[in-house]
Amino acid sequence: MTQPPGQQPPQGGFGAPYDPPPTPVQPPPSPPGYGSAPPPPGQAPGPYGTPGQAAGPYGAPAQPGPYGVPQPGPYGAPPQPGPYNAPPQPGFGPQSQPEPGGGGFFRGRRGAVIAAALAVVLLAGGGIWFVTSGGDDGSKPTAEASGDPGPDSTGGGGDGKGKAKDQDQGTHDLRAEADALNAKRGPGEAKVLWLQEGGVDLPLNGSDVYGPWIVGDTIVKAMLHTLSGYSVTDGHQKWSLRMPSNLCAAPSQATADGKIVLGIKSGHGDQAFCDALQMVDLTTGKAGWHKTYKRQGAWDGLSHVAMAINGDTVTVGRTTRTDAFRVSDGKVLWGELPGNCQPFGFASGPEGIAATSCQTAADDHKEQQVQRVDPVTGKVQWTYKVKKGWQVAQFYSASPPVVSLKQDDKWAILVLNENGTYRSQLAGGTEDYVTECDEDLLTDGKSLDNCLGVTADDRAVYLATKPDPAARRPANKVVAFDLNTGRTKWKAAAPAGQTMMPMRVEGGRLLMYVAAEKNKGGGIASLPPTGGTPQMVLRHPAAASAVERDFSLSRVAYANGRSFLVQARISGIDDEAEKSMRSIVGFGS
Repeated sequence: MTQPPGQQPPQGGFGAPYDPPPTPVQPPPSPPGYGSAPPPPGQAPGPYGTPGQAAGPYGAPAQPGPYGVPQPGPYGAPPQPGPYNAPPQPGFGPQSQPEPGGGGFFRGRRGAVIAAALAVVLLAGGGIWFVTSGGDDGSKPTAEASGDPGPDSTGGGGDGKGKAKDQDQGTHDLRAEADALNAKRGPGEAKVLWLQEGGVDLPLNGSDVYGPWIVGDTIVKAMLHTLSGYSVTDGHQKWSLRMPSNLCAAPSQATADGKIVLGIKSGHGDQAFCDALQMVDLTTGKAGWHKTYKRQGAWDGLSHVAMAINGDTVTVGRTTRTDAFRVSDGKVLWGELPGNCQPFGFASGPEGIAATSCQTAADDHKEQQVQRVDPVTGKVQWTYKVKKGWQVAQFYSASPPVVSLKQDDKWAILVLNENGTYRSQLAGGTEDYVTECDEDLLTDGKSLDNCLGVTADDRAVYLATKPDPAARRPANKVVAFDLNTGRTKWKAAAPAGQTMMPMRVEGGRLLMYVAAEKNKGGGIASLPPTGGTPQMVLRHPAAASAVERDFSLSRVAYANGRSFLVQARISGIDDEAEKSMRSIVGFGS
């Protein structure tokens, strides 16, 4: 089977020629309503349900490679011929492993290795969320505005100073520290707008942090069982919401009108399961509907949850199935689809792009697909079959569809046409590339669409190279790949002695995060579609470089001329260390 002229995958770089199907697979019949049948007995888990799966760099043990634990091929099956089974090549695979204790590609303080696990929040126009009220099961989140005393969720009083016991305002006033750093600013450098501490006594091993999300003049983070909104200009806490139980999953985006659905646990302690949902209207700060859903069988119960929002639909993906609900009112839209192939995760955005896993034998769940699915009906609109033994790791873009695939320690990146047919396979050449995604960052919910170090537009796919860890002042490059050929269009070098990671394309420019180094501030840089020399859009002050480098496990958000680094995990050797750990730093004019 051959491709039309001009559609042959590139030779070299990584992998051998790929021979995809010439046309998309016909979709199955439209699905019936919400299904409730349990998965077949003995069904093995896909990428979200592997027993004993190691925690990512923000958990305890570090995961090997950027996409978590390598998944084996089909049980007892010989290697399949083709590019995905070629020996590891320079370029896109294998990738470097993070050092123990966390720290991946960016900013590090461990020897000469540049370390930091960063994932960008893709802010479409700068959207975001959170705050509270009732549920339909008797559990009600409690919300408080800053300065308004009130009870916490256990019915106990606050601290008598206008905030609940677990609100994360921090234990120290950091305004003096920010003022001292700003007094040392050089020409053209932005201010440290504010610093925030974790401020919460956490369980053993700390807690993941979800977000940030930015809506209007508020930036929101979610940690443990509390959501907190802060002023983007000065860090003043505007409100805090205590959920009925701990958070366990969240989509990367909200709806266009500012609503979000969060995954929370039902119950507490060892008996708590990630099987409840809470809707929040982020524009008004009011909680909407709350409900639980059924985890179907052992593999479903063990698997992580991957959430996404497409229009007014929120999908809750697991190893064996996805359940879809209407965001506005919580109505069940669809559940298990017809046939033996079920989606296990979507990418947020206007289009419903899903990763699907197919049962091929009683103990083999390794054949996967990329599908476009109508998020309202569950109807499959097109299907692209992934070569057996390979798995969908991440969606780098939904439009154009750019898909990261993995097989053991090998990595491939495919570009599809809008109708689901093969377009190109990226050729990495002699460079090594790296990304940091939610798959690496969270030990609970894992988005399939939230990565730093890669993005795409209608011109190209943009990736960051891995810097040479042996260099005295390691630096890297950003590389643009042609969508039609998969070949390199241009390379742009980071500022001397620094590293940069693509975030998104906005206003025709590629936006990138530039990491801080010793005595050298980071910031946000941009490149035109033709490449060239990066231009700083927002330069963080050199005086704050030590503070910025302390955010070694952080996500980066940029909106309306302000940038924020938010720790993706808060932990410490004791309670005081947890409470005083920096959780957010903001920069701007």
